[in-house]
Amino acid sequence: MALMATRTKLFRLLTTLTTKAPILGSGSCSNGVKGPVRVDRGGGLGLTAYSTSAVAQQEPGVVGSRHMGLEILGVKDYEDYRRSLYGEITHKALLVDAVGTLVVPSQPMAQIYRKIGEKYGVEYSEAEILNRYRRAYEQPWGRSRLRYVNDGRPFWQYIVSSSTGCSDSQYFEELYNYYTTNKAWHLCDPDAEKVFQALRKAGVKVAVVSNFDTRLRPLLQALNCEHWFDAVAVSAEVEAEKPNPTIFLKACELLGVKPEDAVHVGDDRRNDIWGARDAGCDAWLWGSDVHSFKEVAQRVGVQV
Repeated sequence: MALMATRTKLFRLLTTLTTKAPILGSGSCSNGVKGPVRVDRGGGLGLTAYSTSAVAQQEPGVVGSRHMGLEILGVKDYEDYRRSLYGEITHKALLVDAVGTLVVPSQPMAQIYRKIGEKYGVEYSEAEILNRYRRAYEQPWGRSRLRYVNDGRPFWQYIVSSSTGCSDSQYFEELYNYYTTNKAWHLCDPDAEKVFQALRKAGVKVAVVSNFDTRLRPLLQALNCEHWFDAVAVSAEVEAEKPNPTIFLKACELLGVKPEDAVHVGDDRRNDIWGARDAGCDAWLWGSDVHSFKEVAQRVGVQV
């Protein structure tokens, strides 16, 4: 009876904590958040290298109540709660963010824009390129909140020309193709392959969930890691960008699991954590809740 009462209390607390975050819609950066925000690093032609707590400031009551509740509950208590319901393996599926979690750029975006652009007449400094990139990225994109449609070319052409002042088509194509190669990106965690193999051997399905254009699949092939995953949910194909819960639900559908049986790991609190929880998934913040894929596997209940 005591165990049942504890489970009931834990369930009520967890339900309260994980259902307060609002469904924030698609992944546009022009979301009304005051102050500087990190742009979504999803697809492409580089990313900005800055982040702030502006999103947390947007709804301090929601973030604070969840944080306070998790402190009361405790990580170990929560994991024990999951195991009391599901057994030693706490989740049937792992969803993984791409940029910033699975892969990271090998060089700063502005450096590459400047380096490749020199032969096309780009004269802006790296600092100027970065500032112009940020401003362009944060603007509403046409009538749609979807930036990455199909190959994302129209969006990225706008970003490149706005960032550098250069509209040369050859320059754009060289940049665009560069970010599909293993020169542009590298894996965040060198133990990723070993961990994903152990997870799948234990029966845990694994999928990538990313705001990216259709270059994500050839990029995963270039990095020789596409075979690590049972499914890939790309915003350009799903036609929904994180934090829209649709993309997480699609990933769960592709894996054949219920959202409550999946945990998503990503480095963006708004897009990854709030979005996944809105879909009904569990979620851990990369670099805060977990720091390596080995740690992710251990929390799921798989020893590597």
